[in-house]
Amino acid sequence: MAYLNRVIDAELKDRLSSAGAVVIEGPKACGKTETAMQLAASSVFLDMDSAARVSVDIDPRLPLSGATPRLIDEWQMAPAVWNGVRREVDARKTPGQFILTGSATPADDDTRHTGAGRFTHLRMRTMSLLEMGASSGELSLSALLRGETLSASDPGLGFHELLAILCRGGWPAHTGLGLLAALKAVQDYVRDIYRADIHTVDGIRRDPVRVQAVFESLARHVASEVSHASIAADVAIPAGSPGSDTVAAYINALERLMIVEHQPPWAVHLRSRSRMRSGRKFHFVDPSLAVAALGASPASLLADLNTAGLLFESMVVRDLRVYCQSLGGDVRHYRDNTGLEIDAIVTTADARWCACEVKLSSAPHIVDAAAAQLLKFAQRVDTTRCGEPSAMLVITAGGYGYRRPDGVTVVPIGTLGP
Repeated sequence: MAYLNRVIDAELKDRLSSAGAVVIEGPKACGKTETAMQLAASSVFLDMDSAARVSVDIDPRLPLSGATPRLIDEWQMAPAVWNGVRREVDARKTPGQFILTGSATPADDDTRHTGAGRFTHLRMRTMSLLEMGASSGELSLSALLRGETLSASDPGLGFHELLAILCRGGWPAHTGLGLLAALKAVQDYVRDIYRADIHTVDGIRRDPVRVQAVFESLARHVASEVSHASIAADVAIPAGSPGSDTVAAYINALERLMIVEHQPPWAVHLRSRSRMRSGRKFHFVDPSLAVAALGASPASLLADLNTAGLLFESMVVRDLRVYCQSLGGDVRHYRDNTGLEIDAIVTTADARWCACEVKLSSAPHIVDAAAAQLLKFAQRVDTTRCGEPSAMLVITAGGYGYRRPDGVTVVPIGTLGP
């Protein structure tokens, strides 16, 4: 299968020109190895090469010989290689020596150096709609953040097609599969998390039944603020519900597997006396994981538009994260004590920001209400301290892309790009 170009490709090339080693981190099967191989001149695969893993224990520098950039795939399988890479980077004093990929953060080790000044970290997620070929990319997030006025024709992405994309997920290996095969593949992926993967981060054996119950509760609360105590209360299994501390430990392990991501609140300065809430939203790295955990399908989501809407929001957050990463960006959210909520706030390293409301429908009354929400929020922000919004976006499942007279831009997800 031909390589599918990724948004991260250019960023990886740039990082290799300035750092001795680049660490690509992301969930298993998101495409890290294939992306790294596009630039690597030699490689060693520690998950498959037992001899290489043994050699690390003898001398962490033994598997590092080879043409550069040298790919060290799944480096967390032999964590001692980290210090070997660090020493080689120090000795060679040349950028672009190593690419390390990892699908889990290994347990903390007092003997492992932080890598400051030698390593740069690059987060990789599953494919966005643009990378899948399901978005035209006409409405560039970077351009919108520069304040440009953009428009786009209807991309022709039907609602049923969108639900199928959401359910099959952005996994590169699934692009050639039929829908039913892709759904089954994601279900198998989730079962592997329950049974084996979650143990790899720290070696602790966890009850797969409890892991599954917590995972399914997270799926029910995707794109929502929920506490560990609420998840514990939501779990009902014969063996007894886990306590809040156990839930916290499970979620921490899922985060270290890069399966679960938080969407933190935006700590913005306000003109009004409204009080911001500090809860984090939960997302899976790909909404298909929630679909699989819930046993859902495009047909069942069509009959449950509330769940479909939350999963669509989670997919939009994923794509925004992919597109804003090269800008030093982050994706946050807002909620205050008056009930005002904003689904996503994109902030960048140079202090630009835009507010986004996510809606399944592009019907005029839905878009009008979302735009009113954004304008109300903009009035509450103390722009003397954080600046005017670069853009305000209503991101929809379909329709046309255009800028409204009130300054809000309507962005169909099938037109969004970096």
